[in-house]
Amino acid sequence: MTILITGATGLVGSEIVRQCHQQNIVVHYLTTSKDKISTKSNYKGFFWNPKETVIDHKCFEGVDAIINLAGAPISKRWTDSYKKTILNSRLESLDLLKTSLASIEHQVKHVVSASAIGIYPDSLTNYYDEDFPEHSTTFLGEVAQRWERKADELNSPEVMVSKVRIGLVMDDKEGALPQMVRPIEYGMGTAFGKGTQWQSWVHISDLAGIFLYVVQQKIEGVFNSVAPNPVTNNDLTKAIAKTLNKPLILPNIPKFLMKLVLGEMHILLFESQRVSSNKIENYGYHFKFSNVVPALEDLFK
Repeated sequence: MTILITGATGLVGSEIVRQCHQQNIVVHYLTTSKDKISTKSNYKGFFWNPKETVIDHKCFEGVDAIINLAGAPISKRWTDSYKKTILNSRLESLDLLKTSLASIEHQVKHVVSASAIGIYPDSLTNYYDEDFPEHSTTFLGEVAQRWERKADELNSPEVMVSKVRIGLVMDDKEGALPQMVRPIEYGMGTAFGKGTQWQSWVHISDLAGIFLYVVQQKIEGVFNSVAPNPVTNNDLTKAIAKTLNKPLILPNIPKFLMKLVLGEMHILLFESQRVSSNKIENYGYHFKFSNVVPALEDLFK
């Protein structure tokens, strides 16, 4: 099998590549940096620039499925200009894939595109599955909705589309977790707001595993990529402190303060989505890390 990955050098993409190579899956990847192009037999890079609608069509040769992870990081401050970058980087990437596939002969049968659990509304009581009818009206909710609708445009009689809604990614080197760990290591750790907001997390290994499982099992539709047991922000903070053997002595950080510091981006810390993993489990995926303490112990062992 050969898989084309966009965003292959990022946090999630790198782990998917690692697992592909463990399973002798050939990886083609698209990059906006010509310096990152590899010509290895099992890891071939190809240049593209979605903003300029430039792509090397050789990237599709022999490809059975596409995993789309392309999109600007959401962890930079959300100025009006950068919010456009976050949205457009996702839509332009999918547009270029769509027009490219329509203009060439190819053997691609499946596109699996990333999305986010930020599509679900903020709630302390709801338990969200993929069929929940309402969507968040926040910026992230709007981005996720438009991202998914754009991915659906690639659907055709020859190509099926799946979407993977990603939760809080647990990785020891990149993403949100190191930002949570750093103040705890220095004795300055604390929860945010009341700390009762739900955080639906997923270990990086399971996240990559779910993307590959959807590809290999050829399953269509929308899937939540979250571990079976979400935790509150209070419990996650305590679990990190316990894993690192550090005390928590400070009071919780008030919401208004983080809003002053981060602006609109503060919702990343305070929104609550308790999200179900039942669907992907019912399709046969078995999580390596179902509970947060073993996941943290694995990452910081």
